[in-house]
Amino acid sequence: MFRRTFWFTAGAAAGVWATTKVKRKLRQLTPESLAAQAANKAIDAGHRLKEFALDVRDGMAQREAELGEVLGLNADPDPELPPQRRIAAIGGGEQSGSNKQIKYIDNTTYTYNRNEDH
Repeated sequence: MFRRTFWFTAGAAAGVWATTKVKRKLRQLTPESLAAQAANKAIDAGHRLKEFALDVRDGMAQREAELGEVLGLNADPDPELPPQRRIAAIGGGEQSGSNKQIKYIDNTTYTYNRNEDH
């Protein structure tokens, strides 16, 4: 009598356990659940990608600083050197009195609106 009761209870418990397990798995495989899981994974991937990009940016800045230090780009220029030619040329063009005016084309066939498809 007790053996039958024990096995009946064990079988009922196993049936309830298997039924709940199958229902959970079926709920996970619904289209809404799959879409939510995909969205969560995409968000996680985006966060990992952003962290990677920030790490790369930090590494680039650190390496740039190291290269600037090694090449002497961060040091003050030697006061004995003449001024840079480009700065002198830009400043000299205004002082020479040449009044070149930039001519713009009034009627162009090109448009600068990037939202033309709207």
